[in-house]
Amino acid sequence: MTMADKKLELVTLTERQQKARGEYLGGVIAPGLNLSAEALFARAAKLSRVDIKRPAKVIGTNTVAHVQSGLYYGYIGLVDGILDRMIGELGVTPRIVASGILAHLIAPDSRYINEIDDMLTLEGLRILFERNRSAAQPRRRG
Repeated sequence: MTMADKKLELVTLTERQQKARGEYLGGVIAPGLNLSAEALFARAAKLSRVDIKRPAKVIGTNTVAHVQSGLYYGYIGLVDGILDRMIGELGVTPRIVASGILAHLIAPDSRYINEIDDMLTLEGLRILFERNRSAAQPRRRG
C-alpha cells in the first residue's frame, strides 16, 4: 500500500480511524480536549475554569498558565503520541487531516497535523447521503 491508500481521520471524541482502500483497519478513541478540561474542573474543586488556549510558555508562572499548559501541551502529547504509535504499526506516515472545533488550536504545535478540513464531517455525511439516495432509487426498465 502507498501513503495515498491510507487515511487517518480525526473525529469529535478524538476517534482516530485508519482506512486503506476503503477497508476499515481499526481506530482509537480517547477523550477530547473539552471533555478532559471539564473532568479536570469538575474533580479539582479549587481550580477555576480557564480558556483553552496556547499558553505563552510551557512552564507557567501562575495557576491559570499551569492549567492551560497542561491541557494544551498534554493534549498535543496525546494526539502525537497516538499518531507515533499508529505510524509505527502502519510503517508509513499517512496524510493526516484534522477537523473539529479545536483543530485550528492544536494543529500548529502537532508534529503530524499539517492539514485542517473544517468540512470533513459534513463532506462524509454528504457522501453517505448520496450513496444511500442512489441505492434507494428504483431502477427503471427501459
